[in-house]
Amino acid sequence: MRRSPLASTRAASGSRLPRRHPGAPRRSHRNHSRPARLAVPYVFLAPALVLYGAFMLYPVGRAVHLSLFDWDGMGLGVFVGLRNYADLAADGALRASFVHAAVLMIFYCAVPLVIGVIIAAVLNRGKVRGLGFFRTVFFVPQVIAMVVVATAWAGIYAFNGPLNQTLRSLGLGFLAVDWLGSYTWALPAIGLIGTWVEIGLVTVLMLSGMAKINPELYEAARLDGAGAIREFFAVTWPCVVGETAVALTLTIVAALKTFDLVYMTTSGGPGNSTTVPSYQVYYQAFRLHDVGMAAAIGVALTALIFAVNLVVNRLADRAEA
Repeated sequence: MRRSPLASTRAASGSRLPRRHPGAPRRSHRNHSRPARLAVPYVFLAPALVLYGAFMLYPVGRAVHLSLFDWDGMGLGVFVGLRNYADLAADGALRASFVHAAVLMIFYCAVPLVIGVIIAAVLNRGKVRGLGFFRTVFFVPQVIAMVVVATAWAGIYAFNGPLNQTLRSLGLGFLAVDWLGSYTWALPAIGLIGTWVEIGLVTVLMLSGMAKINPELYEAARLDGAGAIREFFAVTWPCVVGETAVALTLTIVAALKTFDLVYMTTSGGPGNSTTVPSYQVYYQAFRLHDVGMAAAIGVALTALIFAVNLVVNRLADRAEA
């Protein structure tokens, strides 16, 4: 009879494997270690959750709390409930600041998206050499401090600045105006600065998305007789829906939280023609010493940003499905 390897090992070593007593309880390591295994992810997440709670959730909660008080930032506050929100809805100047932010969304989001997609599609289709160089050039406005950008463009928009001098040299002097001092043109002028800043971000995002598209999809479209425009809408655009959602999210946030650009160029003027919610938060808190109203504007702005981005991401998810 052929002996098993285990029996041969026992015979060679002269030892016997320990046996469990029939009445002894089974020792289960699995049950004892399961709670520990479940706790491991939370242990690793704890530092990030603590920082997020301390620097994000607590400030938001504190702002909501302050928005329920009439407080000048120094003495004791008086609880007024939702009165600050009622005043916000009733004040025409404060409502206008949100309208101005909506106008800036066109310049920060819609225009850069159209231009950025076109530039990215041309560079991607043409297989331009030195693509990394173009990415860097387009992205430069994103890394320049907004204070520097605002100062430079304020000089360009000055009445005797390069823009008006160019118009005069072309015989279009009648178009020369004080761009940042005009009730009509101040807000669009600020919006165009935002367009210049955001085009690079959108272009880089779209280039990264188009680089991941399978070339065989383009070949199949060309075999079906698709031209450049049909190829873009049939292949390129559906494949960059995710990047489009990211671009819209980032540019919408940038448009709605604009402060330094407005502060450095017009300070909300002329009149209230370029005030935006972020500037109103500063103005109410540090100029009028109405911290409760400033907090209410901040909470309303946060809710607006969250709602708009939620809609954008829901639409993007449906488009990808």
